[in-house]
Amino acid sequence: MPFKRLDQARPFFVLGLVVAAWLVVPVAIKTFTRATFFELQAPVTIATSYAGDLQEYWSLRMHSNHALIEAGRDAAHSAASYAFAMQQYTELQSQVTRLENLLKVPAFREYRAEHARVVRRDFSAFWQQLTIRKGRNFKISVDSPVIFSGGVVGRVVEVRATTSVVEVISSPGVRIAGVVEGDTRPISFQGGSFPTFGAPLGVVEFVPLDIFANKPLRLVTWGGAGGVFPAGLTLGEITRLEMGADGLFKTGRVKLEERLASLTEVTVLVPLTSD
Repeated sequence: MPFKRLDQARPFFVLGLVVAAWLVVPVAIKTFTRATFFELQAPVTIATSYAGDLQEYWSLRMHSNHALIEAGRDAAHSAASYAFAMQQYTELQSQVTRLENLLKVPAFREYRAEHARVVRRDFSAFWQQLTIRKGRNFKISVDSPVIFSGGVVGRVVEVRATTSVVEVISSPGVRIAGVVEGDTRPISFQGGSFPTFGAPLGVVEFVPLDIFANKPLRLVTWGGAGGVFPAGLTLGEITRLEMGADGLFKTGRVKLEERLASLTEVTVLVPLTSD
């Protein structure tokens, strides 16, 4: 009977030895092992992504000529709208430059836009991360802001040879300085949660008492000194505010963009100083 109990406990004993050995391994070896594992795993992840793109391509090839003509017409309309928007953007940029020179205001930090494909999503109760299909091979840098058409996606937290990891703003570990649109006083935004089958949420703290959420308030990035994100990027909408525990500020809930869970393309803003 004692031998039988010993056989049953042997797997746990071996597991304990492995865990103990791993705890005493130097940090440098752990870091090297982890990096090597992800670099070896990256080709499989990227190949799966390319296979999905190929499958989507052939599914589109199966569409009728009428559907392709309609899609081409819609694309032409969008291209014309974007061309007009680019003209307006160029004019506005020139006006901003003139005002900066006139008022002697320091120029905003400049970025290079790098579009990237999302190859993996890792969402849990403790973090929400995306893996994109570009890394050191495209000079992506850590802390680079990541955006999409709906606003802020997050920031790059890890860069590998051909992939990068993006921490999404709904992750509880994310903190960003923001402002209510039309106001200049910075408030603190923190990722909240990403409930199953629900919209991602965030929370705000240190909201001035004279701000009320009678209707959804657009929350944008502050962009002050030391910030990672440019000013004016959409974070979400403040839908509820209530008095904080200290009675000096309000706290509230922020509704984030639902498309964060289904993004396929994002844009990384790589600071030009990092090139």
